[in-house]
Amino acid sequence: MAYYELYRRSTLGMTLTDALDEMVTNGELTPSIAMKVLAQFDKCMNEALSSVKTKTTFKGNLDTYRFCDNVWTFVLDDVTFTVTGPGGYKDAAHVDKLKIVACDGKTGDQAGAASKK
Repeated sequence: MAYYELYRRSTLGMTLTDALDEMVTNGELTPSIAMKVLAQFDKCMNEALSSVKTKTTFKGNLDTYRFCDNVWTFVLDDVTFTVTGPGGYKDAAHVDKLKIVACDGKTGDQAGAASKK
């Protein structure tokens, strides 16, 4: 099963990629092992985030939006987040600018199988 590679651009993903690149450059890892580590990272991030029970809502001003290759991209200004979690936990945060990249939750393999049923 293929997983989205979106989380490789997160701080954690970029740090992992930098560390793997350094290890490959120093001859401590082969490139194929580094790619397997990144594939496992993609799988773990997708699985871990699918079980999160926290609800997040946001409100802001839409600056631009785009739909290309089944991927939505939104850029919002003046965004306020409200987070509600288990046990009545509630918090809010504000950011000046936000970019959201949204993909179909089903990968290409899953989407094709679902449409054939």
